[in-house]
Amino acid sequence: MAKKDKKKNKNRKIKTISINPKNIQNKPLLPDFGDNEESQASPISKPSVKLSDKPSAKTPLPIKKSAKENKEKILKEMTKIKEKIKQKEEENYRKGTLDSYEIEVDKAKVKVDIKKETAAIIYNLYVPEIGIATASLLNEIRNELVTATTVSMKEIADPSAFKSIKKRFMDEAEKLIESNLPALNPGMKEFLIGKLMQDMLGLGEIEFLVNDPNLEEIVIPSSKEPIRIYHKKYGWLQTNLKIAKEEEIVNYSNIVARRVGRQITVLTPLLDAHLVTGDRVNSILYPIATKGNTITIRKFARDPYTIIDLIANKTCDIDVATMLWLAIEYEMNVLISGGTASGKTVLLNACMPFIPPNHRIISVEDTRELMLPDFLYWCPLVTRTPNPEGKGEVTMLQLLINCLRMRPDRIILGEMRRQEEAMVLFEAMHTGHSVYATVHADSAAETISRLTNPPLNIPPNLLKAVNLNVVMFRDRKRGLRRISQVAEFQTNEDKAEPNIIYRWIPEQDKTIKHSESSRFFEDISRNTGMSEEELNKDLEEKKKILSFLVKNKTRDLNEFGKVMNIYYTNREMLMEAVRKENIKMILEE
Repeated sequence: MAKKDKKKNKNRKIKTISINPKNIQNKPLLPDFGDNEESQASPISKPSVKLSDKPSAKTPLPIKKSAKENKEKILKEMTKIKEKIKQKEEENYRKGTLDSYEIEVDKAKVKVDIKKETAAIIYNLYVPEIGIATASLLNEIRNELVTATTVSMKEIADPSAFKSIKKRFMDEAEKLIESNLPALNPGMKEFLIGKLMQDMLGLGEIEFLVNDPNLEEIVIPSSKEPIRIYHKKYGWLQTNLKIAKEEEIVNYSNIVARRVGRQITVLTPLLDAHLVTGDRVNSILYPIATKGNTITIRKFARDPYTIIDLIANKTCDIDVATMLWLAIEYEMNVLISGGTASGKTVLLNACMPFIPPNHRIISVEDTRELMLPDFLYWCPLVTRTPNPEGKGEVTMLQLLINCLRMRPDRIILGEMRRQEEAMVLFEAMHTGHSVYATVHADSAAETISRLTNPPLNIPPNLLKAVNLNVVMFRDRKRGLRRISQVAEFQTNEDKAEPNIIYRWIPEQDKTIKHSESSRFFEDISRNTGMSEEELNKDLEEKKKILSFLVKNKTRDLNEFGKVMNIYYTNREMLMEAVRKENIKMILEE
């Protein structure tokens, strides 16, 4: 039988197909979307899809593909990306990820994994890398959007108009993607829309970092190094993101500058500006930054800390919080000291809801950082740097002098830096305005030294106008921020000394009473006519309210603001809710 089969095979004719090279010479060869492993996302920090430009050895040369086939390939490509991301997530969980969560920007969702590796803790942002065919389609849609949607320069520079511009672009983008890829699943469609918005109106993948609520700082050191971030829980971390070219960093700097009506060039290589979201941006170009172009983004709190948060996380003791409430309610002047990033502005912002609702508040800042609840009567002012011709500057001193003409009850100064500003501020205290400000100093004694010596150089006898000095401290080793001292200033003709009322014990992580107040309660009693017994009763009532809010986790800014508003307008109802332990009585009012 075997011999017969061999004879048959010999007699069988093999058909051959001859291809004329002229017929395919001018035909474009489309990339092969093969199902082999090489074409799928590689298991690295950022999953990517590799599309081979060479035809597979197993398949014949493609001569022409229809539009329908191309759309099918794009859909397959998207499915593969999704599968690879899922595999990568499961792999990371098996390896022991420290933290994991999702970020959503313009409907585009991405995954964040914070993983401890051998040398350091790495912040991994998994953004699907778009394949060649999909990228080509997005470029076409981008060009159509630019043609179809008209935006004036006035709208680009106007932060309030930015949201409406983005909505117009997103609606148009959704229509174009649906018409080109009708079978695309909703999740991937939203990702592609978000990707378009970030590339056209934002800062690309950096937008995901800007919208991560757990980050405080974002730093692009140069194109040679990975982006670094400051995480609220883990501190400084290296990311898996890297800017490809120095030109991209310059482009991001220009995008930010244009939106605030400024420019950054080789002649003016420094930029201090802000994003539409309110985040502060500092940019420096090469060769001033010798490693390469650099951008630093300090994030503006979307959901700011309230005093309830600070009590819950032990930053502020409840007795200190009630004392601050008493001081602010009865128009005492409070100065908050501390080192860099110790939480001075956070504490200042957290205390402002204690102001009664019928008081006019004027705040003066270099960059808008404060965020007060809706019930307050508040007018925020910010300084402005000069344009390239050196014109149009508005200084903090000018704003401070101007705000005194606006009949303020309370003045908030972001930071006291110069003698002129300090003198105007102390003059405001002596003319009957309540003043709240921050200053760089690590203790109450150092605060006095800083105020009475150059560059501030305030005469010591004027320090009597400050009723309370609260000192913030940051323990970098343990990642803690605490109120380390609460003090008042005792002044003579040519000398000032601190009287520390409360202090923090680091070994026990506990705040204790250090000494009795020599003049704080006396000043309140003289101004209000309240006896010592009435003051103690008032403090106890405030303590009960704060304990009640901490227990019920009433930490949202506007919810806490609503409670404070009710305290000043209908205290009996609030105390009844506290006695009944019914938070809904006041929040649903």
